[in-house]
Amino acid sequence: MSASQLAERPLIAGDSSSLRTSRAELRKARSRSARKNALLARYIGYVGYFVGAGLISGAVVHHPLDPARYTRIAGYGVLVFLAATVLNEYLLAEKKPALPRMLQVMGASLLLSFGIGMLSGGLQHFEDFPARAAMLVPLGIAVSFVAFVIKDADTSWRRIFGLPELAVLMVVLAAGLGLQQVAASMSEPADGGGHSHGAAEEGKDGEPSEGKPQEGAPAGIPKSTAPSPNATPKKEAAHADDGHGH
Repeated sequence: MSASQLAERPLIAGDSSSLRTSRAELRKARSRSARKNALLARYIGYVGYFVGAGLISGAVVHHPLDPARYTRIAGYGVLVFLAATVLNEYLLAEKKPALPRMLQVMGASLLLSFGIGMLSGGLQHFEDFPARAAMLVPLGIAVSFVAFVIKDADTSWRRIFGLPELAVLMVVLAAGLGLQQVAASMSEPADGGGHSHGAAEEGKDGEPSEGKPQEGAPAGIPKSTAPSPNATPKKEAAHADDGHGH
C-alpha cells in the first residue's frame, strides 16, 4: 500500500462517520418537523381520550334512568376512545407496533376507558346515586389499574399480582367499605324528632282537622262558621234590600 493510500484512509473513514451522523440528524429533523405538522392530529387524539371517557362515565352512572339512551351514549364513547387510541398509538407513533400488540393496546384501552368512566362518574354523581356510586368508584380503580398494566409496553401483565398491586387492592377494599357506609348514611330517612304542633293537626290537603277549633274562634265553633263582628244580621240585611233600612 502506497503512502498516498495510507494518508487517504483515515480521511475516508472520517467522511463516512460524518455522513452517518448527518443522516441521523436529518432523520431526527424530519421527525421533529413531522410532529410539528401533526399538531392538530395530536390535539384531536388527546381530546378524544377525554371526550370518550366522559361519555362513558355519564352513561355508566345514568344507565338505570334510561337504559336504551345511555347504552347508545356508551357506544359513542367507546368509538371515540378507540379512535383516539388508534391515532395516538399507531398513526402518530414513531415506531409502529405489530398487529398483535396493537390489538392488545386497543383492548386494554377499551377496558381503561370503562374503568376511568366508572371512577370519574361515580365521584361526580355520588350525591345523586350514592349506592351505585359507592360500587362504581372502587370497581373503577381496580379495572383502570389492571387495564393500565396490560396497556403499558414496559410492564408485564404478571406485575398485576405484585406488591404494588396488593397496595392498590387494599385501597380498593378500603374505598368500597368507606363509601358503602357513607352511602348508607345518606340513604337513611331524616328523623323529624320532637312533637310538632300545627302541621300535624292539619289534614293531608292543609285543611284543619275535624273537632279542632282554629285559633281565634270560640270554643266549639269552627272559625269558618264563627260570626264576624262586622257582619250584618240577616234581618237588617233584608230590610236594607227592600228600602226600609233604619
